[in-house]
Amino acid sequence: MKFSINKNEIVDVLGRIQGLTGRRSSLAITECIRIQAKDNEVHLTATDLETCFEGVLPATVHTPGTIAISARRLYDIAREFPIDDILVEETENRWINISDTKVHYHLMGMNPEDFPEAPIFEDVDFFELPSAELKRMIEKSVVISGIGEDKKPHINGVLFERLTQVIPCSVRMVSTDGSRLSKFDLTIDESAAIPEGPSVLIPKKGLSEVNKFLGGSGAVKVGIQESYFIVQGAVETLAVRMLEGKYPPYDELVLRKDGYSFQIDKAPFNQMLKRMSILCTDNYRAAIFTFENGRLIINATNPDIGESNEDMAIDYDGEKMEAAFNPRFFIDALSSVDDDKLILNIVNNNKPCLIEGAEDKTYLSAIMPMRV
Repeated sequence: MKFSINKNEIVDVLGRIQGLTGRRSSLAITECIRIQAKDNEVHLTATDLETCFEGVLPATVHTPGTIAISARRLYDIAREFPIDDILVEETENRWINISDTKVHYHLMGMNPEDFPEAPIFEDVDFFELPSAELKRMIEKSVVISGIGEDKKPHINGVLFERLTQVIPCSVRMVSTDGSRLSKFDLTIDESAAIPEGPSVLIPKKGLSEVNKFLGGSGAVKVGIQESYFIVQGAVETLAVRMLEGKYPPYDELVLRKDGYSFQIDKAPFNQMLKRMSILCTDNYRAAIFTFENGRLIINATNPDIGESNEDMAIDYDGEKMEAAFNPRFFIDALSSVDDDKLILNIVNNNKPCLIEGAEDKTYLSAIMPMRV
């Protein structure tokens, strides 16, 4: 096998798949990228056994064939290669030469036949979503990370729903780590048809890999078939193996009608939260939020460091209420709200605080109070 390929194009792809090939796996070959050269194209495949990437790049193919080579090594070599065209040639016993007139690498490859087979999809009922909006949706959902040792599907996954019974229809992602929850709705253009289907659980780490390939313009095709969530771009396809299990009911939490709702300016609230989070550590994460008489008072106490407190005027005239929250959770939530003004809803010190934009209702966050 022998081909030459543009440096910038292959470096871009190799950089985005490092999260897949760099992940620990029971198969050493998953650290490789499989490259099949034919018809003046190279077909690239990478997988961590849970998420699979397939892409196509133009190339000058002198001799067709297939190789499997370390994705990390090839990325490092291609990134620092001195010229724009990289020549790759397989020799005997799966050794691979990467060279130009001055630089020469002689690397050991692996048997491409040992590479896991990529899933094959036929007759997938795809629907289109704007690439930039899907990227925004994923970023707002996976900001809530699960606990690495937690095996619960709803902690490690994001719920993906198709809301086809409403007009206009929408898709929704819901994410939680057990202490907070986020919900993001993306309204679909009335001309776009979304097939009905069950809600599914997609691993957060798989969605993070999908996010790396989403751009700021155009559209991608999204489909669900058997146990895979599929995102297809112009020249690449990512398939994420979905999680099994049920997502806990969340409707009563995010659609509640009780409690006290009030408006607050995002910028000064965010600055206040950042100042009050300075004393918060892994051992002392909570700060006391006091709502009373048109004021919000936040007090953070850390026995190892000291104490801080600050107050600001808010549009609150309900009964006095105190609750302990992690201010960093609020900071994360505010980063996902685009409006300058927020709506907060509080009930008591046992129920979560809801946060959403005053105008844009596509995103909502629920933050559970802490016990201190």
